[in-house]
Amino acid sequence: MSRPPFSPTRRFVLGGLLAGAATPLWAEAPATSLLPRRRGDGGAVRAQPQSAGQLVEAAKLGGAVGFIVADAVTGAVIEARDADQAMPPASVLKSVTAAFALDRLGPVHRFQTRVLRRGPVVQGVVQGDLILAGGGDPVLDTDMLGDLAAKLAAQGIRGATGRLLVWGGALPLLPRIDGEQPDFVGYNPAVAGLNLNFNRVHFEWRRAGADWRLTMDARAERFVPEVHMASVRIATRARPLFTYEGDGGADRWTVASEALGKGGARWLPVRHPALYAGDVFRTLVAAQGIALPAPEVIESLPDGAELLARHDSPVLEGILKDMLKHSTNLTAEVAGMSASQAASLRASALAMQEWARLRHGMSAHFVDHSGLGGQSRISPADMVRLLGDVQASALPGLLKNHGMRDDKGQIIKGHPVQVHAKTGTLNFVSSLAGYIAPPGGRRLAFAIFAADTARRAALPPEAREQPAGGLDYQKRARRLQATLITRWATLHG
Repeated sequence: MSRPPFSPTRRFVLGGLLAGAATPLWAEAPATSLLPRRRGDGGAVRAQPQSAGQLVEAAKLGGAVGFIVADAVTGAVIEARDADQAMPPASVLKSVTAAFALDRLGPVHRFQTRVLRRGPVVQGVVQGDLILAGGGDPVLDTDMLGDLAAKLAAQGIRGATGRLLVWGGALPLLPRIDGEQPDFVGYNPAVAGLNLNFNRVHFEWRRAGADWRLTMDARAERFVPEVHMASVRIATRARPLFTYEGDGGADRWTVASEALGKGGARWLPVRHPALYAGDVFRTLVAAQGIALPAPEVIESLPDGAELLARHDSPVLEGILKDMLKHSTNLTAEVAGMSASQAASLRASALAMQEWARLRHGMSAHFVDHSGLGGQSRISPADMVRLLGDVQASALPGLLKNHGMRDDKGQIIKGHPVQVHAKTGTLNFVSSLAGYIAPPGGRRLAFAIFAADTARRAALPPEAREQPAGGLDYQKRARRLQATLITRWATLHG
């Protein structure tokens, strides 16, 4: 896809900001913003009580805070503070990934999951192997896999003389997205070319007399099959909450007895995604009267395999909209790696980084596509540069309706100003970037990044899921974001 022409005004304006030149177009707003005169003021000019800088200081976040707001069409910078300082974008990076995937794959791209056979079908039995082959679908769930099993049954398939093979080689296998996250968090699963249920397994525990009943399943809306390749047992201890072992192609967990209480449930990450999908698929086809052996993972697809049935994902545009709404890490990594076709996550992140440099003039640093890794860096100015460039693409319409919010972070219902944006949250990192659209006013693009990287780096592994002070940091950061957006919508809309 050819590169759209870059706005000379935007390049000049933002380039000037980064270079530190002086021009009235993008100079920072005065410390005290002036408001129109009002009848009864005696001709005096009313003053805004606090400048943007004072709002930042009042938030007491520590670390660094940078922001920029600009006219989304012309690129003229309205207000900025440390806008050229590169900071962790957290999940705001997913907006960049969405733009990258739309550019490389197109909005109507679909992922295919196929069932193949090696050998003819004789009286409903495949004379050879049956193969479940992934195509990278990031939103494949158990219900969809169950429908694929039903397609086989509708063709009269009753079994196979050979093996049940599973292939996830359409994308490189990542045992986890980010190695610095706790092992047991569901938002940090494995990623591969064959994924199921965002590569999470549902763990539930219930009191049964003096003991607990533990279950592991791959639930969706219609089907709740038991999972065999993942297991959990209770260990008599208070800490750690979970331990993990993954030898032999299975996921084995232990859970601390003192943490169970009366019962509960949570999603655990899957580390062997192709085997997980094959395990669930075997159960689903058995419910359709199709007997297959235990699944085996293969590294490459055999020659001569023929199609029996397939499932097509929704179009990419819809997948990305859900990704931006729910901030799904697995979807971001699949979208980015599918767009780059690189051999590793690191190489894929570098490919997107180079695309961002060449297409949008960004001087960013990426380590993944989801923003889960805390080493990625983007400056607010670079983020707004991209937001201005992609207005003609599908991306602006895919961003979540963030809404105007009060000082408690609650959406103000019925507010005439529209805010569509992507949030980002890591421990002691909070980011927000998108568009402000006042009724009848000019559209604004903005980015607000806050990060206390020293405080984040000091966290021990056991404290990373819910660190002390983390929730308070996020509340203050979001309050600052809401206040800045209200300020810009009021003064410059």
